[in-house]
Order: sequence, then structure tokens, then C-alpha cells
Amino acid sequence: MSRSMLRFFLRNGDKPEIRDSSYLLRLPQYSDFRQWHVLRSESRQFLQPWEPTWRPDELTEGSFRTRVIRNGQEFNSGSAVALLVFKQPEMLLLGGLTIGYIRRGAAQSCMIGYWMGERYAAQGHMSAALRLVIPYIFNGLQLHRIEAACIPDNFKSIRLLENAGFQREGLLREYLKINGEWRDHAMFSLIADGRRDGRKPD
Repeated sequence: MSRSMLRFFLRNGDKPEIRDSSYLLRLPQYSDFRQWHVLRSESRQFLQPWEPTWRPDELTEGSFRTRVIRNGQEFNSGSAVALLVFKQPEMLLLGGLTIGYIRRGAAQSCMIGYWMGERYAAQGHMSAALRLVIPYIFNGLQLHRIEAACIPDNFKSIRLLENAGFQREGLLREYLKINGEWRDHAMFSLIADGRRDGRKPD
């Protein structure tokens, strides 16, 4: 296995750190609250049309601490890997990417979701994060299929997925309640044996 493919096995204890020279993806920590709070607060109007309704305590420190605990529990149980995306070397928080609904057995699949702070959107950061996390999913987690559901008029997200090699599979009617309304979602997928670069997981 090449050195580049070993990057996602770097560990902080038993927690994943997925990195290259420009980006670091890792589980949230309590110390991330200030950056997270500022970025989510200033991006609220930008993010809300594409996310579930924010709770009244969404941005509080207590809610964030609960989130950190839950993310750790989900990682330990193997059900999800919730990652924050940082720009290196300054450790600037850009957004987040979650590998969720991890299914083993016959499925060997997961669902990904992501968000980017408004000031960092459309600058290639999430594309770079996907390039790092896809090998982690296929090689590190040994999954076969990655799914992503996208609101049909979220053209930027659709372009992001298509550029990463995802293929559209169909329409899920009223799939998720987003910003208070049940919204249709287009389903996209990426298969381990069907990656654009033609390589299979090691």
C-alpha cells in the first residue's frame, strides 16, 4: 500500500485523522466549539435551506458538547463517523462531512452528508475533502457503496457529487424533512469497483 493511502490510518488514540498537506478531517472535540459556533452562526441563512430545522439550542455550548459525545459513541459503535474539515496548517474550520448510516452484512454501505461555511463555499474545499474521505470509506472502513441524497435544486451539491464520480440513481419522494418541509431528494451513489480512477480497494 502506498504512503498516500496510509494517511487515513494516522491515529489520535483510536480516533481517525484523515489528512494530506492541506486538509485534516477528524472527529469534533470540545475545543472546536468557538470556531464551530462562529462559522455556523454566520452561515445560518446560507445553510438552513438545505438542513433539518435548527433547534432553539442548536448553537449553544451544551448542545455542542452533547454532539461531541454522541459523535464519539457513534464512531465507537461503528454506526457513523462525523468529521470536521480543517484547512492546514492553520487549523481553520471550513465545514463538516459525516459518514452515516453505516450498514454491514450484505449491504456494506453508508450515506454521506456535508456542509460548508458560507465564506468558504465554492472554493474547492469540499471536493478536496471528498477526495480524502472516499479512499477512507472504501479502504479503511472496507465498505462497498457510498450513497448521497441531494435536493434536486441544490445544483452546487449535485455538481460536487458528479465531479467526485457519483452517479444519479433516482428520486426519493419526500425523503427528508428539510427546513420544516418534506423534500424530494435525488439519490446518488459511488461503488467501490466503479470509481472513476478504475482502482479497486486494496
